[in-house]
Amino acid sequence: MSGAFLIGLTGSIGMGKSTTAKMFADAGIPTWDADAAVHRIYAPGGPAVESIRAVCPNAIIDGGVDRDRLKDWMGHDATALKQLEKIVHPLVGEDRARFIANTDAPIVLLDMPLLFEIGAHEQVDLVVVVSAPADVQHARVMARGTMSEDQFQAILAKQVPDAHKRARADVIISTETMQGARTAVDEVVAHIKGKLSDA
Repeated sequence: MSGAFLIGLTGSIGMGKSTTAKMFADAGIPTWDADAAVHRIYAPGGPAVESIRAVCPNAIIDGGVDRDRLKDWMGHDATALKQLEKIVHPLVGEDRARFIANTDAPIVLLDMPLLFEIGAHEQVDLVVVVSAPADVQHARVMARGTMSEDQFQAILAKQVPDAHKRARADVIISTETMQGARTAVDEVVAHIKGKLSDA
């Protein structure tokens, strides 16, 4: 593993995490995206396919994992999520370790929705939590038109609450305005670069 300074970026649904991650990337920070890693391991021929086929054959279509069928399985089988996590988390961890090992950049951003849930906050040098008021979060998610109020509440119930994330953050970036978030990102990057050059 490289000796890069690792930033762990997280935030609840609708808080603007992906947008903030892109701001770090625009500032020249190599960015690893946990969701993209899951897509890679689910893709046809991906490392999760055969293990998932063994526990849920229906979820495999055209050699890859179909997320809708996985959701269906999880809706019917209370043990499904645990089985899936046992397969997915180690493979995503390997993908992350490979990314870090293959970059010679001094700073790397890890975009991880489940940073706290899987204990990865203990493996990074700085925890950055993106946050916005609850009404802004709700409006953003509903504006996507991809989920119902019940689905939104179900996702919130599974995530570490925003207040708990903020309490455990080293840095909180408010995404209420994009300009404010961008300024905060630039300040974080400048601060880390300053620290590294003093070391």
